[in-house]
Amino acid sequence: MTTTPATATTDTSVHTIIDSPVGPLTLVTRESGLAGVYMTEHRHIPAQETFGPRVAATDHPVLARTTEQLAGYFAGDIRDFDIDLSTSGTPFQQRVWAALRDIPYGETVSYGELAAVLGQPTASRAVGLANGRNPVSIIVPCHRVVGANGSMTGYGGGIDRKRWLLGFEHGTQQPVLG
Repeated sequence: MTTTPATATTDTSVHTIIDSPVGPLTLVTRESGLAGVYMTEHRHIPAQETFGPRVAATDHPVLARTTEQLAGYFAGDIRDFDIDLSTSGTPFQQRVWAALRDIPYGETVSYGELAAVLGQPTASRAVGLANGRNPVSIIVPCHRVVGANGSMTGYGGGIDRKRWLLGFEHGTQQPVLG
């Protein structure tokens, strides 16, 4: 998975909406890669007009690949995503999001542990803020970051979805959300 800094002036955004066990997901792409995966009632969601026109997932190769890999993830067939990303964020946010992709499937780390991995052990609050701004939920697994005591802390898609995703990755049978 590669990350290309977004250049809104040269990339055309399009989006689609797919069903998932955690409810509808809005997938946003630019020509160079996936720019967003947003859940209903997602915190920090950009204005919808920035998503571009709605298209069928099969009409765009990044959307088709993302849809296929998300279906594989929710079927339990894949644990790692191979999708080119085109995310917008500060250099620090980009570093945090890159570190999130290194958290293994089914495992969790605390904000403090993630800050230490980044070489900034006192920056757990800044890591939490960057984590909360992750535009590519599930693909960049921000749901795998928990409080220092293992508690369920904030999640852009809501704590119930975070709990569901972590339970799903641990093999817990759960009803479909949404």
